[in-house]
Amino acid sequence: MKTIKVCVYFPPNTITKPLMYHLVKDYDLQVNILNADISLNKNGKLVADVTGTEWNIEAGLKFIEEIGLEYKLFTKTIIWQEDECVHCGACTAICPSEAISMDKLSWQLCFVKEKCLVCGLCVKACPLNVMCLSE
Repeated sequence: MKTIKVCVYFPPNTITKPLMYHLVKDYDLQVNILNADISLNKNGKLVADVTGTEWNIEAGLKFIEEIGLEYKLFTKTIIWQEDECVHCGACTAICPSEAISMDKLSWQLCFVKEKCLVCGLCVKACPLNVMCLSE
């Protein structure tokens, strides 16, 4: 089993297509939606973790293209240099997925990589540059 992180872009004329249904039923994929902004008559975007066999993932991605959608795979990750972090919390206010938060008891920064959308906003917000994107 393999897990990938993917962002699917929906042009306004495609949002009524049952994408998740087909990915789960026809391609036996597990889809964990991390973030979605999809509305009628607007461009939409969905970020999800997709888990399955290599073959099923490839077939599912091909299906996404066949129905007229574009996607982007997240190949980078956020690296947090925890030992250099002063836990100021500047990155927590900007994180759209709440992957970065402050522990309310210890006031230490908490980073949950599985929730991270790899948007890079925390990298820009960090005054000490202890957040960075992997190459």
